[in-house]
Formats: sequence, structure tokens, C-alpha cells
Amino acid sequence: MNRHYSVVIQWSDEDQVYLVILPEFGSDPQTHGTTYDEAIKNAQEVLELLIDTYQAEGWTLPDPATHSNTVPA
Repeated sequence: MNRHYSVVIQWSDEDQVYLVILPEFGSDPQTHGTTYDEAIKNAQEVLELLIDTYQAEGWTLPDPATHSNTVPA
């Protein structure tokens, strides 16, 4: 099963880290990283854990958000 979930990565001046939000799973940061690459890696790990947890508990996974991208001619 291939899921395409959103990942939002934003720099936090207050925390001096990149905060990661997986919007389909809530609006609060779910992980972070001191570098952008670390934030991406951590996001992938957390997403896998969330999916595994939802499936193990028998919960319905949220629908992935989609974006229709049309390029002007």
C-alpha cells in the first residue's frame, strides 16, 4: 500500500530546529531535526510508526491530502 501523506517542515527560531508536521495526523509538530535532512528522515520514521500503529489498532488511516497542480499554457 503506497500512501502519499503531506509533510510540512518549518524552521523554528525559538527551538533552533526544523519542526515537522504531518497535517493529516494533526496540526502539532510530530518530530523535528537539527538539519533539514534529519527532519526528513525523522518524518519518514514517524510516518511509518503512525501507519503501523493505526493498522495494529484497527483504526482508519486518514485520507492523504491531494493537490491538483495545473500549469498555465
